[in-house]
Amino acid sequence: MTIRYPLATSSWDNNELQAIQRVIASDQYSMGNEVKLFETQFAAWVGSKFAVMANSGSSANLLMTAALRYTKNSNYRLEIGDEIIVPAVSWSTTYYPLHQYGLRLRFVDIDLETLNYDLDALHGAITEHTKAIICVNLLGNPNDFAVIKDIASKHDLVIIEDNCESMGATFEGRQAGTHGLLGTFSTFFSHHISTMEGGVVVTDDEELYHILLALRAHGWTRNLPDHNLLTGQKSADPFEESFRFVLPGYNLRPLEMSGAIGQEQLKKLPSLIAGRRENAKKWQAALGDHPVFTIQKEIGDSSWFGFSLIIRNGVDATRSEVLTRLSNLGFETRPIVSGNFTKNPVLQLMDYSIHQSMKNAEILDRNGFFIGNHHYDLTESINVMSEFTA
Repeated sequence: MTIRYPLATSSWDNNELQAIQRVIASDQYSMGNEVKLFETQFAAWVGSKFAVMANSGSSANLLMTAALRYTKNSNYRLEIGDEIIVPAVSWSTTYYPLHQYGLRLRFVDIDLETLNYDLDALHGAITEHTKAIICVNLLGNPNDFAVIKDIASKHDLVIIEDNCESMGATFEGRQAGTHGLLGTFSTFFSHHISTMEGGVVVTDDEELYHILLALRAHGWTRNLPDHNLLTGQKSADPFEESFRFVLPGYNLRPLEMSGAIGQEQLKKLPSLIAGRRENAKKWQAALGDHPVFTIQKEIGDSSWFGFSLIIRNGVDATRSEVLTRLSNLGFETRPIVSGNFTKNPVLQLMDYSIHQSMKNAEILDRNGFFIGNHHYDLTESINVMSEFTA
């Protein structure tokens, strides 16, 4: 099969290649000034006070969770055994760090139109043990944060965001990824911008920012400001601070190449998102009432990571048959993220509960898939899909 309509394509040009050459010429490959400058620019772009780059979006989720375990702020701190609400559909590394830090996951069904939380189910899922909600903005689509913030406020819950698929999405004029206490982004190849591998955590909380800096690099103090909210005043002797460890951290540092590439990609990001949104307008017009498929209902302003399709009830074709025909037409396809994650055997190793049935997640799991969206014109592929019949 020849792939005519791929899931992911590059947005690099000579600017990114020159950025790589700049790093090569500097002979400084490990995390340094290029990464720091990208972090400053990224924080400004999303409207956050602080940004910490990591080597992947999955690592960003790990850092976000760990920071909430080690904060001194009792209003935010998550303890072993605390319950956190999670959606039934997301990527695996949304869930794993929560488990790895001793949290109890409580799965909630999705809305079959938006693919984000079923808001009625979310409200009903809160228990006396619930301490936080993680909002996963799926396939570019932001959650309804007006409702979720109201729920969180009534129950004194922390909101955090996995925004790895939704860079550039906005809700009520505010960037997705900045509605919670912390938010994460991915800069993997298939995402809105690509730094080869990479991820970012953003927050407005200075103490959490300092914790993130330490956790990212071995749990040491070397990368902290001289005066910080984790250790107080650092020694004036850099030798004393070079191998001083204060948290059980990791090595999740990004490369200088990723920071340099990220600076070039950020310059393009507005136009990359604009291109995706132009395609989405055509997609919505062409497939809004399709006889075979339903498409994702937009909340706020989606950044349209990809185009989800769910085969309608009563269509006389299996998903396998549909995918075979689409493959023959040149479409590359994938499941909608993880499908219904509660069906995975890995849950046998995790502490979790399920609120009510996962009926919508199960429909998505059985009948859903997605195709790619890009920054360039997709009129041809949209027209082909609009003419698809069972």
